[in-house]
Amino acid sequence: MITIKGLTRRYGSGAGQHDALKDINLEIPDGQFVAIMGTSGSGKTTLLNIIGGLDRSWQGEVSVAGQSLGGLSDKALSRLRSSRFGFVFQHFNLLDHLTCVENVMLPGYFGGGISDGVARAKDVLRTVGLADKLGSRPTERSGGQKQRVAIARALFNRPKLIFCDEPTGSLDQRTGMQIMDLFQRLNEAEGLTLVVITHEEHISRMASRIVRLEDGAVVSDVANVPVRPEEQLSEGQLPEGQRPKGQRSEGQRSGEEGGA
Repeated sequence: MITIKGLTRRYGSGAGQHDALKDINLEIPDGQFVAIMGTSGSGKTTLLNIIGGLDRSWQGEVSVAGQSLGGLSDKALSRLRSSRFGFVFQHFNLLDHLTCVENVMLPGYFGGGISDGVARAKDVLRTVGLADKLGSRPTERSGGQKQRVAIARALFNRPKLIFCDEPTGSLDQRTGMQIMDLFQRLNEAEGLTLVVITHEEHISRMASRIVRLEDGAVVSDVANVPVRPEEQLSEGQLPEGQRPKGQRSEGQRSGEEGGA
């Protein structure tokens, strides 16, 4: 469970003072898949950094996994992040000189080690569909495959909560949909709580809840019936500029049928 009460994040002072977040109140139950939507500068990444324990300069109350983040020491907060949280970033953040297995094992080193590290890394790489790429390096992999390695790394310590900051932002639309399909399956099969930051409407529609931020404030918070990637593709629901190559809109198909 994530509980946020009266959260404010303020930058600067005096005339230059700016509130990136303004009195945020949210509760996210265990096992929920939440998309946090907003344009650039809306405060969505700031919110993710705070609930993920990466930013400590805020006012209010934030509790994650039964722990009040404001009351934790730096060491205790680091321990919580490494043992209970997984992180997936837009630009993968992989080390090119390490193999996929070695990249996935990194959280084990920072979290105090894990006795079956190699076996665990191979297992989560199989989970994300990379069983045949274990010994390769990031430079030899596509963008989608790199993000799958990053997801496997996030799963390594068996977290129950994964934070994702624009996880499809560096991918083409078809690959991005495949990554979101993987997130949906992890949420359903393993009960993972997922908090995904995105500015893309078709990505948010794949979550079970959509929270929208504008100018640092929550402007809507609604339940959503998750849409499967194949449904969006088959129904032509992607914006024209975001439709994978070869995918025609409903209007295009109707026009072609009418002219046949």
